[in-house]
Order: sequence, then structure tokens, then C-alpha cells
Amino acid sequence: MNNILLSLLQVKNYLRQLFHSAWRLTLLGIVLSFCIIFLFSCQEATHKGNEVIHLTLWQSINPPVNRDVFEKLVEKFNHKHSDIQVESVYAEGLPKILTAVVGNASPDILSFYPQLTGQFVELGAIVPLEKWFDQLPFKSEVIPNTLEELKLDDHLWSIPLYTSNMAIFYRPTLFEAAGIKSPPKTWEELREVAKKLTIDKNGDKQPEQHGIMLPLGKGEWTVFSWFPFLLSAGGEVVTNGYPNLTNTGAITALKFWEDLIKDGSAILSAPERGYEEDNFLAGRVAMQITGPWTYITKSKVDYKLFPIPTNVEKATVIGNGNLYVMKTKPEREKAAMKFLEFVISEEFQTEWALGTGFLPVNVKSTQSQEYQEYLNSKPWLKVFAEQTSVARARPIIAGYNRLSDSLGRAIESTLLGKSSAEQALKEAQERLEIIWNSN
Repeated sequence: MNNILLSLLQVKNYLRQLFHSAWRLTLLGIVLSFCIIFLFSCQEATHKGNEVIHLTLWQSINPPVNRDVFEKLVEKFNHKHSDIQVESVYAEGLPKILTAVVGNASPDILSFYPQLTGQFVELGAIVPLEKWFDQLPFKSEVIPNTLEELKLDDHLWSIPLYTSNMAIFYRPTLFEAAGIKSPPKTWEELREVAKKLTIDKNGDKQPEQHGIMLPLGKGEWTVFSWFPFLLSAGGEVVTNGYPNLTNTGAITALKFWEDLIKDGSAILSAPERGYEEDNFLAGRVAMQITGPWTYITKSKVDYKLFPIPTNVEKATVIGNGNLYVMKTKPEREKAAMKFLEFVISEEFQTEWALGTGFLPVNVKSTQSQEYQEYLNSKPWLKVFAEQTSVARARPIIAGYNRLSDSLGRAIESTLLGKSSAEQALKEAQERLEIIWNSN
């Protein structure tokens, strides 16, 4: 190409010397323009057979430090694949995503949360992945129960970016001051410990310290925090695709939270702020339900944690991040699956887990020397790792948003003392039956 351009310039100089009239120079310009257009056409044709597929990935990864880890891993993939380049874009908010899907403007890959699966399936917005997954040579490396939350109607609709679950953090110094020698293992013990940790220091009948904080609000965080107790009580909220909030396990689980409030040993969070940890860090709360993403582990306060106490069975709730392949064009979907293959690999999962604290979804990653050394340096993380085998998922049916909203309202009503656990769940079930029957 450079040689050809050099030759053209030589021709141009020669012709300038040969012709001096204005019209001949104009003609010369036209000829040279056609030559240059021809050359760039040749260059375009050369690249066309070697085309790079540019994919857009929307994610809402927080906090920013975790987002930085993800971006570096995306860059690593791009460096390894000259034919596929992924652009990671921070995009927060369900309305924006649904608007993009309905308007045929969705990204190629979406990282959100699994409970949208049913809605996306109804919209025909995502690609089933089971055939692709079954052909992966290392599919057996993916921890089986991390896929449970991602399946619907015998299809695998997304892959796990990470996994996590819920446990209970506590302040050892407050336990010691209250004469508590070991963390509770059953619901009964948890209730008694919460009472001992609730202290009215000045006798005004307003405790300055509470045993545990429970989330106030009807949002998903409240439902998510309550789910380990539902599962431990052997309860469920969906039976054969239909809402079922009035089973014994569900009532038992919500009544337990109701009892903690009646005992005076639980304090409610600010509305829809159940994830905040200020009271725990300040010593006003001795126990908090949360996961490995918590700021508690980065703070300077003393802390330890214990598994969710048992009622009928050991259980906790899965907190997965996941990646969807959105319906676009076959060649783009195939390229997106190549990126997904990288995400569930040992290489990605180990680096992601070490950088964020989330649990890896790849068995080889969890068994690697690097990750085992990391676990040994963070004893608190072992509790989450050991709970992985008893972690179970929330439903991903199409109407989950309506189900969650009704369930959240029932929990909120109970914690505020407006209804008993049984009555609140009964009313929520009746609302859901109207919605389900009308659809």
C-alpha cells in the first residue's frame, strides 16, 4: 500500500511538471481522487474477510472496586481474542433494560439478576444456553447448585458470574460482654441470644443495643434476607408454577421474625435500607444478616460470623450474579457465548473471587492453591464457602416481580405489627391468586 501511494505521488509530481494549465491540473485532481478511492476500497475489502465482532455488555456491578476487577478481566479476554471485542458499559436500572429489550435495542450480553429470567423468556429476549453448555469440555467444573437458579422449563437461560449466600455477622466483644460463649445453631438459640444482647443501659425502656437488625421495606432485599429462614423451615413460595404463601414453612419463618420484634430484641432498618451496616459498626446492633460483599469485613470493628441457624434443615439462599445472551444475530450470539465460556473458566473465576470476595462457581478455582491460601487468610469467608452445598435459589418464574412485591408487603406488614404473619401471608396469597387467574 505504501509503495503504491509513493508511486502515485511520483506520478503527480511528474504530471505537474508536464502540464501547467489550470484545467489539466483539475483533471489531474479528479484522476488522483479516483485512484485513492480505489486504494481504500482495496483496503476495505482486505479487512472485510477478517472482521472483528464488537459486542456490548451491560452490567451494574457495584461497588466500583468490583467493577474495576470485572473491567480488567474483560480487557484480558479482548487481548486474547482479536476477532471478538467486548465493551463493558455500566447500565443501572430495570426500566432502562426493559425499554431496550422492547425497543429491539438490547445489548449482546447482560449482567443483571436471575429473577428477571421468566420475564425475559416471555418477551423472547434471551437465548437458551443448555446446548452450548452441554458441549463445553469443562462443564463438570461448574458447581451444580449455582445453575439451579438459572433454569426454567428445562432450559438453562444464563450462566453464573459468581455465587454467594447469606450468613449472620456478629460482634464478638458484645457476645462476650453478654456472657454468650458460642454462636447460636438453632432458631431457639438465636432468639435467646438476641434477647441477651438487647440492653437498656439507662433504664428508659429504650434499648441502646439490640440483638439483631431486620430489614424494613417491601423490596427485594427484605425478601432475599428472609428467604434463608423460609428454606430452613422447609417452606416454599411457589408450587408447580403457582404462588403458595400459606404453607406451614412460610408461616413459621415469618412468625419467627414476628417473634423477634415482639421480644423487643430486633430493631428495624430504615425503610428499604436493610443492607446498611451503620448500626452494626457502631455497636448498636450485635448481629446482622448479610453476605460476603459486606463492608463489615473492610472495617476496623471486631467481627465474626455464623451460618444461618437451623429450624427443620440447614439452608441459606443463593445470591448469584449472572450473564444473559440477548437475542441478536447468530454470529453475535456465538461470539457472546465465547465470552461466557471465559467467565466460567478457572482463570476468570479465581481472579474474580480474589478481587471481589465473591465465591467462585468453578470447582477447580475453589480447589486451587491460590484460592485456598486466600480462604485461609480470611476465615470469615469459609462460612459462606461451607454453606454453598445447602444454598438454594429463589424462583425465576415470569411473575416473580409480582410475587416478590406481595411477599415483601406481607413481611413489612408483619414487622410493623399491622398484621400477624399468618394473616399477612393469607392476604398476599389472595392478591396473587387474582393476578394469576387474570393472566
